[in-house]
Order: sequence, then structure tokens, then C-alpha cells
Amino acid sequence: MVDVTDATFEIEVMERSETAAVVVDLWAPWCGPCRTLGPILEAVTDETEGEVVLAKVNTDENPGLSDLFQVQGIPAVYAVKNRKIVSKFVGAQPESVVRQFVDGLRPTDQERHLAALLAAGDEASLTEILATEPDHHRAIVALAEIQVADGRSDEALALLARIPETPDTRRVAAAARTAATLGATVGGANGSGGGPVGLADIEAKLDALLERVKDDDDARQEFVDLLELMGPGDPRTASYRKALSRRLF
Repeated sequence: MVDVTDATFEIEVMERSETAAVVVDLWAPWCGPCRTLGPILEAVTDETEGEVVLAKVNTDENPGLSDLFQVQGIPAVYAVKNRKIVSKFVGAQPESVVRQFVDGLRPTDQERHLAALLAAGDEASLTEILATEPDHHRAIVALAEIQVADGRSDEALALLARIPETPDTRRVAAAARTAATLGATVGGANGSGGGPVGLADIEAKLDALLERVKDDDDARQEFVDLLELMGPGDPRTASYRKALSRRLF
């Protein structure tokens, strides 16, 4: 079980839902039925040994997620798989109903096979996943990373265009766009980044691009791509983002 906030929702629910079903329990401390349902949800999801994950959202402290799920009453429970809501219920339910709800989220044999292919992580395995699920987010990102490393940046960009933008897709797309001219490497997973991302003189490059970003679309894109590759973990990223804003606005 994990407590989720507006800030951690992308990682704890959306990204997590790519490898396991996530049950999102929207509750509040003052809600009596929530206190009844919560322990049942925890016990039943624990029995799945990680195949179904419970994410609890305090609606009083996270109004953004209440708006996102268009909550009309609590407790409200949503099941998310592969970034999509696949089922839901509202109100406290008996254990038998909760167990049926959770059991319906456990992976099928086919889903377990796809998970094994994803864990293998080689190009053939990832391509096999996409033959079955053409918009499988993690497989697309992983395969695009392989293509960038192999010098096939155009293929990587075309592949990434098949799915909605996320921090991971921005990171890999930035690496694809800059690899040919700058020799950039893909940064850490989830855009964690940090360091010079394989560029010998990144500050000089950013400073030179900064002079051109206002009137040169290509320079602006290259500048933003370099910041994506540096990632939020690099202490220079924030200062260069501020410098870019000052130039543009």
C-alpha cells in the first residue's frame, strides 16, 4: 500500500500501472464508510503479492486528484491498468465484492507472458510485445532507447509518437533528436538524469544556444532537449530554464 499525492500520482499510479494493476482508494479521515472499506482493500490486495497494488488518496489533501477522477462521493475506488481506468465502484462494499473486484484485476497468463518479455528487455522481446499491444508504453520507451543507442533516431521518434507524452518519452525523444549532432546519451530512467549526459562542453553549448532561442525554433528545441537530458537532478537545469524564460518572455 502506498499513500499517493497530487505530486506523486504520475509515478505511483500511472507508471506503476504499466507493470501491475493499481487500485486507487479515494478517501478522507472524516468518512466513516472509508474507514470500513480501507482495511478490507488492504488485506485483499496484500494477498495478491504485488500483482495488484493499493494506492490511497486523501481527497482533503489532494483536491487535484479528486478533480481528475471527478469524484462525486467517497469512498470511491478505481482500478488503473496500463494508464487507463478499467473498473470502479463507489461506497463501502463487503469483502466478497471487494475480493471479486481485485481478483478480476490479476494478470492473465498472456499478461504474465508479456511481463516476462518486458523483463527480458531485448529488441526481439519488446517487438513481440508491440505485435500484441501496439501502444504498450513501457515497451515503446524501452525499444526507442535501444534504437537511439543503435543510431536509429528517426525510428525511435516515430515509435514514441504512437503514445502520449510523458517524462520518459520526452527524455528519450530528446536523446534521439540530439544524438546525431551532439552524441548525447539517454539519461536515467524517469528523467532522473544528472551530470553532463555524455556532452563534453554542455554549458558552452547551452550558452551559445541561449543567444538564438528567441528567434530560432531549432535552437530553442535543441536547448530544451539538452535540459531534458540533463534532468532535474542536475543543479544547472533550473537556472538554465529560468534563463530560457527570461529570453522568451
